[in-house]
This record gives sequence, C-alpha cells and structure tokens, in this order.
Amino acid sequence: MILKVGAIVIGAILFLPMLIGGGVQGAISAIFGSGGSQPSATALADIPADYLALYRAASGECRGLDWSILAAIGKIESNHGRSTLPGVQSGGNGYGAGGPMQFLSGSFAGVLARHQIPPGGASPPSRYNLHDAIYAAAYYLCDNGVSRGDLHAAIFAYNNADWYVKQVLDQAKQYADAAATVGTGDCNAIQATNAVAVAAINYACGQRGLPYVWGGNGPDGGHTGFDCSGLTKAAYAAAGVTLPRTAQTQFNAGPHVPDGQPLFPGDLVFYGTPNNIHHVGLYIGGGSMVDAPDFGQVVKVQPYRYKGDDYAGATRPAGSVAAYRSLRRQHRSRS
Repeated sequence: MILKVGAIVIGAILFLPMLIGGGVQGAISAIFGSGGSQPSATALADIPADYLALYRAASGECRGLDWSILAAIGKIESNHGRSTLPGVQSGGNGYGAGGPMQFLSGSFAGVLARHQIPPGGASPPSRYNLHDAIYAAAYYLCDNGVSRGDLHAAIFAYNNADWYVKQVLDQAKQYADAAATVGTGDCNAIQATNAVAVAAINYACGQRGLPYVWGGNGPDGGHTGFDCSGLTKAAYAAAGVTLPRTAQTQFNAGPHVPDGQPLFPGDLVFYGTPNNIHHVGLYIGGGSMVDAPDFGQVVKVQPYRYKGDDYAGATRPAGSVAAYRSLRRQHRSRS
C-alpha cells in the first residue's frame, strides 16, 4: 500500500536520506526539465484527454515541473481516475487518502491554505475533483522541492519511499519520450496531445472533398466550401476556440512554435513571409496537414512541406491557456 501525501510514516516505509549527486540530478533535469517535454505515443494512448490537458496546464503553475511527473503520479495513484479501489471516487483508502491524486485531507487542506486553485473545478475545491486534485499536486510538488530545483525531493515528499521515486521517474520517462512520434497523419486515426486539437482536426478532416471557395466559411457559414483560413477558423471554432479570419491575422495571433521545435497535431502551419502570409493549413502529424489548397481543388490531406514551398512557421492555438479554458467551459456546460 502506498503512503499518500502527508507527514505520517505508515507501516514499514522508512524515511531515508536522499543524497542526489550532481550527475544524477542533472540527468533528471535533462529528461524532465523546465522546457517541457511532449507526450509520447504511450502517453496519448494511456492518458484520457481531459487528464492530459490538466496535467499539462497545471505543470505551468510551477517552473521546472514537467507535466509528465504529474501524469506519472496520476497513473500510479489511480490509473488516471479509472481505478475502482476505495478512495478514488469517494471516501478513503486504508490510510485515508482520496481522489485521483490520492491526497490525505490534511495535506490537501495545507495546499489550499498556501495556494488558490484556478477556476474550473469544484466550489469549494475538492480532492475528488480531477481539476482541483491535479493542480493541488502541482503546488505540493513545487513547494516540496521543484521550486528549488530538487525534483527527487519533491517526489519523495509525495510518498516517502525510494521505490516510489523510481517508479514515478520511470513512468514519466515513458510518457515524455522525446523520440516518440506524435500524430499519425491519418484522419481515420486521429492522435493529438489535447482534446482541443483532437476536436479541431476531427472537424477539418470531416470537410475533405468540399471545394475551395475564396472567402468561404463552409456549409455552416452558408458557403459550399472553404478557403484556407476559413477552414482553420471553422475547425478551431468547433473546438471552442476563436481565431481571426485571415491567414495573416491567424499567424500574428500565435502562440508561435519556436523554430526547430517539433510540430504537434493541431498546430497551424503557414506559408509566405511573416508580413505576407498567403496560406495556412492544419497539421495532423506524420508530416501531413489538412488544408483548402487553391481554386479548382478540394479540402484534402497533403504533405505540409514540399519542394519549393515558402514555409514561414507554425502557431499552437491548442496549446494556449485560452484554448484550455475554453475546453473546460464546454465540459462544464455539458455536465
């Protein structure tokens, strides 16, 4: 049985001094540094979209905390809320821990005394609410080591056992495998890092075959088809995110993907020059995008890079705070 967040030693679990050498701590930082890792194929297959969105959003509350650490703890503690063991949905386990991140009530109250949980969860905050529990875990880890650059100490504070720290780090590495390819490039097997991107891609893929129409906003806008920016605007509107209307203004709106960083499904890819953008598509992984190419063509999937292109860069609307909040508003309106 795992010792949950708290200051009590239970059973045979011992408090052991954790002396981390510079080399070991440096290796941990290299894998789970403040730059933020990206979800691997393993993560996308295993973590429910709403949990993944929350792990990524909550990690932003603590500089140096990678989302994969929160996700690993969520996996170990409750299998991302899917566990049927006592204490996950209500009540407590044998030690009194409850909720998807398995907080003791006193530890959860301690976090609330020091931090204000962002809007989007229960009122008052509850350790059984996934939004509140994940944000509370991020604050707890930050207070107990991450804020001073000691990730090992933070995880050890969550559960005072060497094996637990190793298990969390091993699981986090599987979730944050930078070498993993994200996105299939296949409209019939959509894969993305968050639910906003999934919804946008799903909409755009559903418009394949419609004609290119200059200024077209699609059937919902009273037109038979789309132009390039009309398609991307409508796709993100279907995900609850409002984009500007033209390719240039969408490019200007950002947030921009830094040069050299990998693209994720849901990113918008642009062509032209920064001050003269003439085309935009929706990246779906696998080197492919969905776009409305030009007169005489239809909405389709095609490579986002091609011989002689004038690729200008990408933006990540699905990775913005506004996109995440929009998703939470939609979720609450349906509940």
